[in-house]
Amino acid sequence: MGKSKRALSTEQIHHPYRAPEGWAAIPVGVYKASTVLFKNTADLHTPRPRDGLSYRYGLHGTPTSYTLAARIASLEGAEHCLLAPSGLAAVTLVSLGLLRPGDEVLVPDNVYGQNRYLSESFLPQFGITHRFYDPLDAAGFAELLGPQTKLVWLEAAGSITLEFPDLVGLLQACKAHGVITALDNTWGSGVAFNPFEIAPGLGMDISMQALTKYASGGADILMGSVCTRDRALHERLNYAHEHLGYGLGQNDVELVLRGLPTLELRYRAQDATTRALAQWMAARPEVARVLHPALPGSPGHEFWAQTSSAGAACLFSAVFMPEYSAAQVDAFVDALQLFGIGYSWAGPMSLAVPYDMSRSRALDLPYQAGVIVRFAIGLEAEADLRADIEQALSVLRA
Repeated sequence: MGKSKRALSTEQIHHPYRAPEGWAAIPVGVYKASTVLFKNTADLHTPRPRDGLSYRYGLHGTPTSYTLAARIASLEGAEHCLLAPSGLAAVTLVSLGLLRPGDEVLVPDNVYGQNRYLSESFLPQFGITHRFYDPLDAAGFAELLGPQTKLVWLEAAGSITLEFPDLVGLLQACKAHGVITALDNTWGSGVAFNPFEIAPGLGMDISMQALTKYASGGADILMGSVCTRDRALHERLNYAHEHLGYGLGQNDVELVLRGLPTLELRYRAQDATTRALAQWMAARPEVARVLHPALPGSPGHEFWAQTSSAGAACLFSAVFMPEYSAAQVDAFVDALQLFGIGYSWAGPMSLAVPYDMSRSRALDLPYQAGVIVRFAIGLEAEADLRADIEQALSVLRA
């Protein structure tokens, strides 16, 4: 190739070389762009549908992000998927995309904290009201549904206290009233159950996930997804998605794509370790109760067995005996050597966080007797984690 007469900078920007076709590899190529080039002005002026297939601007999608959206849709059993910069962004997309002034949203009392704050503090600025409901009481929930109720959030299992909701009963009530349902399916992650097929003829309208958790698995990115089978509903969400300006870093998209092939293996491994530790912890004299959907006697266990016995994720919470103060339980958490202290879960490292539930619930809890610690189990060996918890418990007996 001969030496160009153009300046070096011009030549580098407009270099004619293009890589030959025929490249094939397991990883998806990482395409980064803000500007997307058109062939000519006629191509520029041609309307492009927002269909996950067309390119207009890097914010709207690249081959990399479209590939991830397609794979997440398959994981969820959906037809359509939108990606968001975080799990909270995905929650916000659903609520802002579907609710209008005068509408009401119903939220489970054990909902993810940021969804709670969104409903309590942010949405009222737009004239949107909310009420909390008991996810274990489908009959009481049905009485709350009214003409202003336009959206119901569900969460399986609930945040921190891990009650598993009566999904069948709640969905039947919503279907009878024609109310849109949105499930935070981060815990199930497409493994524990199919959110769109909870029971014959009964499923969610929307399933969102914090891909930050299991889909990534590395504790190193933030991302969310919103999936649906309904084209009209997807278009309403897509309209809001574009106007909210949600964009993704393509290297983050690459990391989630890399995590997806091992998602089920990690889910199963962490599930098995979590169940073993939860059962062991339930027999400890320092613990009043262990909250884990797969344990008989845990709130909503029968509903978990009805719809989700294929999996139970990596979380359990221990309610400590009432004689232990918050300061003593904090000391126990500080004494753990293999558990990090921090939010999120489903990464390689186990985590432990103590909670004061009096600030996180509107309704009464039947197990407020003691301080709660939520354990998020990582990929360490069960024996090592058990030994670490045991040595830390000695702090309570000191």
